[in-house]
Amino acid sequence: MRKLMECVPNFSEGRDSAIVEQIVDEARKIEGITILDYSSDKDHNRTVLTMIGSPDKIKEAAINTAKKAAELIDMTKHEGAHPRMGATDVVPFTPVSNVTIAECIEVAKEVGAEMGSWGIPIYLYEDACTKEDRRNLASVRKGQYEGFFDKIKDENWAPDFGPQEMNAKSGATAVGARVPLVAFNINLDTPNVEIADKIAKKIRHMGGGLRYVKAIGLKLEERNQTQVSMNLVNYEKSSVYQAFEMVKMEARRYGVNVVGSEVIGTIPMKSLLDVAEYYLQIEGFGIDQILEKRLLDEQ
Repeated sequence: MRKLMECVPNFSEGRDSAIVEQIVDEARKIEGITILDYSSDKDHNRTVLTMIGSPDKIKEAAINTAKKAAELIDMTKHEGAHPRMGATDVVPFTPVSNVTIAECIEVAKEVGAEMGSWGIPIYLYEDACTKEDRRNLASVRKGQYEGFFDKIKDENWAPDFGPQEMNAKSGATAVGARVPLVAFNINLDTPNVEIADKIAKKIRHMGGGLRYVKAIGLKLEERNQTQVSMNLVNYEKSSVYQAFEMVKMEARRYGVNVVGSEVIGTIPMKSLLDVAEYYLQIEGFGIDQILEKRLLDEQ
């Protein structure tokens, strides 16, 4: 069976499509890389690229896209609603087929070492972390780009690769390995970001909410709305429908409505099956009843 690994780099550019296309082109050039999705958000000023390939090819694509981002993105001029600390902000590797998490960790370290050689501070996170307090991306990224100029001077936050000095143009990057997650955002019909923040704090694990949900509140300036932006790091134990229903419930106390939601990047079929089972109350429904799944299995 073919070995497949996924990489989902996040770049701190979501407004200049020409820059985004040049970055994505670096992955397009590599034979054996499949681009599953890439999407940009102007309010976040961020682009998320999802690609798969063999471990060697995905490593090459991650390095080449990050190098192009370092060339084209100037963090001294960056503004956006989403937390960030670098031009290439995060680079997670995920096992897809016939690949172990240990192999993802090894690729993450190799990519981190290469990026560190360019003078960019690199922090290993999630399953690739070298310190337990670096496992959580939010802990690593705390302070964001602006705060990292001081944070990096603390010996506790010396990078895993690269200089112990912030790179003004490219910032710092988190590189890691993890199981697949669902990036799921819910939009609210209020411009008051404090409400979105309060809801996010209620539903995330750190606030006593769902065990495998990380959430923050963001302002969507162009829409005059706010957003509860979430990562479901284990969608089987903290499902999409649970997160959706909890946000709706918490929003009611502030007289706020959910006006839409979005998935960033790709999403596992099983997570959507759980949603269908819950809302449609389908009895005995299984993944083998999905037509496309049966057709793919027979190819």
